[in-house]
Amino acid sequence: MALTDLSAKLAELGFDLPETPAPAANYVPFVKTGQQLFISGQISNGPDGLILGKLGADMTTEEGAKAAQTCALALLAQANAAVGGDFSKVVRLVKLVGFVNSTPEFSEQPKVVNGASDLMVAVLGEAGRHARSAVSAAALPLGVAVEIEAIFELA
Repeated sequence: MALTDLSAKLAELGFDLPETPAPAANYVPFVKTGQQLFISGQISNGPDGLILGKLGADMTTEEGAKAAQTCALALLAQANAAVGGDFSKVVRLVKLVGFVNSTPEFSEQPKVVNGASDLMVAVLGEAGRHARSAVSAAALPLGVAVEIEAIFELA
């Protein structure tokens, strides 16, 4: 069953659909090609601003997972914008690629990116189950904790 009202589903879960951020450099926020929607990496940015930090140094895994959740919300906002607000055009989430700003010793990148994965499944149900990568990065743009990109299938 297609999700027709993304904002209502998020509100039911206690979240708001954020504004779609403008690109910070020479790229577009998303590209639709055929039945695929590629969404550029969304950085951890909450209601109080950018979520900065390095996992394994000054952030816990739980804090990182919350940061990843904000990336998932931004990905959903970009997907919603890409389909002109008609979220029923989104068939499923295909893949997430998560980058975690972490120390060389930190090894819980999958637990951090679960913050995004768990939210996607909560919002999209079975259509939110996806392939995924969760990798360490020595640094991320602006010093953010997490950046995640996505691929969705469209009707």
